[in-house]
Amino acid sequence: MTRKMLTILLPLALLGQPQPPFTKQYIPVQPFDAAENQRLLKLFEGLRVADVNDGLDIAGLANVMIMDAGILPMWRDEKEFSHRITGFAVTLRIVPAQAKTPDFPSHEAFAKWEGQWYSQKTPEEFARWLSPGAVLVIDAQGTHDSGFCGSNNALNWTSRGMRGIVTSGGCRDSDENILQRIPIYQRQYTRGINPGRVWVESYNQPVTVGGVLVMPGDIVVADSDGVVVVPRAKADVVAAAARKILEGDKKARRSLYEKTGRPLDATVK
Repeated sequence: MTRKMLTILLPLALLGQPQPPFTKQYIPVQPFDAAENQRLLKLFEGLRVADVNDGLDIAGLANVMIMDAGILPMWRDEKEFSHRITGFAVTLRIVPAQAKTPDFPSHEAFAKWEGQWYSQKTPEEFARWLSPGAVLVIDAQGTHDSGFCGSNNALNWTSRGMRGIVTSGGCRDSDENILQRIPIYQRQYTRGINPGRVWVESYNQPVTVGGVLVMPGDIVVADSDGVVVVPRAKADVVAAAARKILEGDKKARRSLYEKTGRPLDATVK
């Protein structure tokens, strides 16, 4: 073996060179300001996914920030559109657990184990960041039939001011979530609880949902057309373009309403 080959094989530490960090975060994450959140959300108020997507085209982000069509609303309100979401992203990544449910001698033994899993493997520290206007965006790739968000915790998060949930997995207790009118956009319906199925990996870190990179604080808009994400740095430009597009659409459709004698509704006023 030549000296050159040996040098390549030897660990850096043995050669007296500093080792790189064992882990490294290359995409910087910036804390988001509450006052700025509210300013940005006012800019996007009433804008549709179609308007925002067109605004992203104008900002040079065509086909970059629109989630794939498999992520759809759990329910739709065809009159008041209360299923629509506009908010800033609080991100969460859950991963398949490297553990299984053991056999239990009693329900009490299961309950003890279940409680430990929830507190240690799927803690809800991220919920502190679900302030008014937040959208919980969950990267749930590979978690299969785990219903991380059920009717109980989803209602609790909503009580903090959360506007909705977007997940590449799914939520359970669907009938109750629909009855509670919690806006949820998901890839599938799910049934299982967290213990024995998933771990929380991180929160407020970059995530990928529906093929889109979502950063904490990005603006999320969702309606029956799907889900679109606006990078925070592009929010002002995209909102201004999208508002102009929406107002032009309203004006044109209002003219058609009047021409055909159709009563004006909220979508053209």
